[in-house]
Amino acid sequence: MSTDTTASVSTHILDTSVGRPAEGVTVHLSARQGREAGWRPLGGSRTGADGRCEDLPALPEATTHVRLDFAVEPYFEQRRDGGTGAFFPEVAVTFAVVPGEHYHVPLLLNPFGYSVYRGS
Repeated sequence: MSTDTTASVSTHILDTSVGRPAEGVTVHLSARQGREAGWRPLGGSRTGADGRCEDLPALPEATTHVRLDFAVEPYFEQRRDGGTGAFFPEVAVTFAVVPGEHYHVPLLLNPFGYSVYRGS
């Protein structure tokens, strides 16, 4: 939950090649305070049956940038339909945040491409 001094982040992944959520993808969350600051790893989560990460760590106060790292290669290797592997073995998404806002960042995924956007 966000407060006046922190932002919050959520995500989910949809595998557009099979038309369903991507279950079991590891997602790591990092943050930094300022464009020149180093990245601080905050922890991670795995997507559930609905493709959502329910327990991403909270962001520290004064966070200005966030990075979500999605480890998608193991998902494609273990997909039930015998998938084709992944051209992009990982996806890193970096975005700016402001205090008090919630950022939902969905990942639309297939073995040969991906797309992200700010959701609601």
